Amino acid sequence: MDFLLSGLAACGACVFTNPLEVVKTRMQLQGELQAPGSYQRHYRNVFHAFITIGKVDGLAALQKGLAPALIYQFLMNGIRLGTYGLAESRGYLHTAEGTHSPARSAAAGALAGVLGAYLGSPIYMVKTHLQAQAASEIAVGYQYKHQGMFQALTQIGQKHGLVGLWRGSLGCLPRVIVGSSTQLCTFSSTKDLITQWEVFPSQSWKAALAAAMVSGIVVVLAMTPFDVASTRLYNQPTDAGGKGLIYRGILDALLQTARTEGIFGMYKGIGASYFRLGPHTILSLFFWDQLRSIYYKYTK
Repeated sequence: MDFLLSGLAACGACVFTNPLEVVKTRMQLQGELQAPGSYQRHYRNVFHAFITIGKVDGLAALQKGLAPALIYQFLMNGIRLGTYGLAESRGYLHTAEGTHSPARSAAAGALAGVLGAYLGSPIYMVKTHLQAQAASEIAVGYQYKHQGMFQALTQIGQKHGLVGLWRGSLGCLPRVIVGSSTQLCTFSSTKDLITQWEVFPSQSWKAALAAAMVSGIVVVLAMTPFDVASTRLYNQPTDAGGKGLIYRGILDALLQTARTEGIFGMYKGIGASYFRLGPHTILSLFFWDQLRSIYYKYTK
């Protein structure tokens, strides 16, 4: 039940934040490996990107990749939050004195995140391809011509096999390790502190919401460089064998980006990442905490 509740919580958040994921993906691909000022900026900021995409691609384009996004969120976060929830409920994240252990929490979050992300990697890759697809006048990054999620998975599988479907999966793991461990560790630690300080009434939903808000800020700052590199790894063109033509791996992607675009290139789309990751973190952790509370209330 922990896995089901976790997956449903993430899907609920995804419906609201997927348009921000579309904007984030395109801003991260904009000016890929080009020096600042040497390319046309189709998307000047988050709000301009929303207007541009809606005007040129149509409002429906803001929900591009929603199907794979929902499936990925259910798989990734169902496994991630479900595994973490089991570890928490069985006391593995607390010291012998009964206090919360940030180190154990971070390790559990990282391991749970890696498992979920690796299994869901093909879905995430296709989601990235679909969200990057745009009209030629505002297109950024390599443009795949997928007709939908199932067509894309079938085509990649037939052309490149399992290796092609899991291309970029190892590159996404540092992103997930950093993001997942930071998110779950800061959420649990902050919630414990708020509860100890009695900032809100006992069992109040406000404690979970406040903890999720703090967690969202930390996650965005720690995760964005790895997120930019992961997006580019997934979206790069491939040769006949399914091997990427631009980047050899996550480290190469980070180094090429920093060398060509500077430190700010590694933080491209951080505004969209905050507006997306912040609400998504808040909503998914809040839904997860509340669904678990309701479940345990009526089953125990």
